[in-house]
Amino acid sequence: MSAVETETVPFERHADAAPLIVHVVRQFLPNRGGLEDVVANLCRQSLKRGLRVRVVTCDSLFSAPGQKLAAREIVEGIEIVRIPWSGSTRYPFAPQVFRHVADADLVHVHAVDFFFDALAWGRLLHGRPMVATTHGGFFHTRKFATLKKIWFRTLTRLSASAYRTVVCCSASDLRQFAEIAPQRAPLIENGADIGKFAGAAAREPLRRIVTIGRFSLNKRLDRLLDAVAALQAHGGGWHLDIVGAPSDLSGADLEREIAARGLAKAVTLHVSPENAAIREILSRASLFASASEYEGFGIVAVEAMSAGLLPVLNANEAFVTLGKRHGMLRIADFSRPEAAAAALADAHAALTQEADVLRARLMREASAYSWETAAERYFEVYAGIIALPDQAPSQRGQLR
Repeated sequence: MSAVETETVPFERHADAAPLIVHVVRQFLPNRGGLEDVVANLCRQSLKRGLRVRVVTCDSLFSAPGQKLAAREIVEGIEIVRIPWSGSTRYPFAPQVFRHVADADLVHVHAVDFFFDALAWGRLLHGRPMVATTHGGFFHTRKFATLKKIWFRTLTRLSASAYRTVVCCSASDLRQFAEIAPQRAPLIENGADIGKFAGAAAREPLRRIVTIGRFSLNKRLDRLLDAVAALQAHGGGWHLDIVGAPSDLSGADLEREIAARGLAKAVTLHVSPENAAIREILSRASLFASASEYEGFGIVAVEAMSAGLLPVLNANEAFVTLGKRHGMLRIADFSRPEAAAAALADAHAALTQEADVLRARLMREASAYSWETAAERYFEVYAGIIALPDQAPSQRGQLR
């Protein structure tokens, strides 16, 4: 038995008697992204608390649907079950999910998609209590906006009635879901893995920018590239590192965008690097940038803060909210390349004046988003439905 597995048994009884939380999410490890990170970190905190966890997810990455992943795997003590799927990546059809929730004490569904609807409509078949986390719903783009609103106010409203709690992870989600799940839609903002890249940023101010996230259309990497082109036009020495995994766009798609702007020497593309490699990339950067049109919460910006990077963020709702809390963050309109370039240049100038002060403040304020804090809020939700261990393993040891 591994050390991780040993830590998950803080009771006097056998581990199989511990409550089982089954998380259902369309993509999980080895895929990397905000949604995957949330589920993984919540699982890790649950294991520390003495819960058993299982993640049910699709059996291939949406970026490589033909490459099937292992049907079952244990990673860091997390049981992963992968099931076949078909159809759209936004609404993957995967009915085998019902086979893997029957023994759950609680089912936690992440995002509003097939799983959210199917498990709600099939609740008489599985009979398990359920909670859900919104993760932005399905409003990541404005495409089909009218149809989405109709769907939300009818089918999503009906599905939501099957969930004991619909957790909203941003203020914008709360405004939407409070309409269809009144009294059952608390706000629990996502935690951040603030230790992953802690203090990784360059010590000296550099004209180097990094962006991290899946290669999705809504991330508007085209606009970020336009901003870098504008920066270069006003003086060289700037460099952008794009870090992420293929999604709507492939690495080849982005290489073409980079070449079309003549930025081959000013932009480096890093496809699906491991965390150790990402830390190395961050060590050569001073700024973080995101031109994303939509974010459920903006967890990647918090992780950038924990690294000591100064974020320059597009003026979407989540980032504006984050900017109001943390005055050193820069909010810009990335639909205007010159304005975004000016914001990036201004952020670098601020670092040249007080790099150590800003860096320390960014890391200090990021610490408020630790997963320990966010997970406790989730455990309060769980405890309202099932019996949980009284205390985490570390607390038990202190009491002894």
